[in-house]
Amino acid sequence: MYDVIIIGAGQAGLAMGYQLKNTKLSYLLLDKAEKLGETWRIRYDSLTLFTPRSLSSLPGLPLDGNERVYPTKDEIADYLENYANVHGLPIQLNTSIKKVSKINGEFKLETSKGDIFTRNVIIATGPFQNPAIPSFAGRLSQDVLQLHSSQYKNPSQLKDGPVLVVGGGNSGAQIAVELSKTKEVHLSISQKLTFLPQDTGGKSIFWWFEKLGILQANVKSKLGAFLKNRPDPIFGLELKEAIKNKKVLLKPRTSGIKNDRFVFENGSELEVSNVIWSTGFRSNYSWLDIPSILDAQGNPIHERGVTAINGLYFLGLPWQYRRGSALLQGVGYDAQYIAQYIQTKEG
Repeated sequence: MYDVIIIGAGQAGLAMGYQLKNTKLSYLLLDKAEKLGETWRIRYDSLTLFTPRSLSSLPGLPLDGNERVYPTKDEIADYLENYANVHGLPIQLNTSIKKVSKINGEFKLETSKGDIFTRNVIIATGPFQNPAIPSFAGRLSQDVLQLHSSQYKNPSQLKDGPVLVVGGGNSGAQIAVELSKTKEVHLSISQKLTFLPQDTGGKSIFWWFEKLGILQANVKSKLGAFLKNRPDPIFGLELKEAIKNKKVLLKPRTSGIKNDRFVFENGSELEVSNVIWSTGFRSNYSWLDIPSILDAQGNPIHERGVTAINGLYFLGLPWQYRRGSALLQGVGYDAQYIAQYIQTKEG
């Protein structure tokens, strides 16, 4: 019987482990991956963070290197692996969660390596679980290569011919810019894009966000409520320049597919050889056998990560409490709060 089980050993789970390290609580991190940092390693080859090294580390261990440089995804993967080793965190890899239930005041975790019992469960699986792809994608024939952004690695995967990137987030922006160097690229967006430079005044834009209190803005503040309801801007001006130079051609929201032709909400149509669905992810808590813990959209019901179920917590969610809750530099604050909450409860 453990005091705490942490499901997920990504950045949120590791930050939680660090906060529990100096307590008297017994705990274990579980993760289905074969290696720490795997979710970062499998992302597209050219991925770099939008935050510089100075703002891309977890509590208790700075990220090595020039603090103004933007780290690559493999640097972050290596950092997470090193973080666990430096702090000696107890981690069990290659462990899938089949079911979590609560019986007689205790949680039972049915895993691929047997049952585990605990008084507290922290779900730190993050927001990127199941790719969200429109249902009409199934109408495309095999003549059109389809990839979700989580499957995209580099341009060599694609067939000859034009490509449509669907989705105007930062991943879609980066992928569109990369592909535009060698292909005809169209980008389908559902709303007007807002661009912010990665650096201004010799500092990262996130340095300014921190100084201005934007990263610290919480969901109960007026600033936090305002920001939460606005789409994230595109960080960096490369896409803006590519659009200006007609290297990336904008299309409105994709509304359907007809005879392998993409149909947009303004009635226009487009035929391409490749499509990248940069359409985000859906949460998947099908293994969580605890009633009344998710809302109608399948999102966790919580107050700063604390749920109405005694002993059940979430960590690493976007806007869990602050603008930076799902970022490397911000998740530690939420982890600290939950650790203190559990310690108080456990006495």
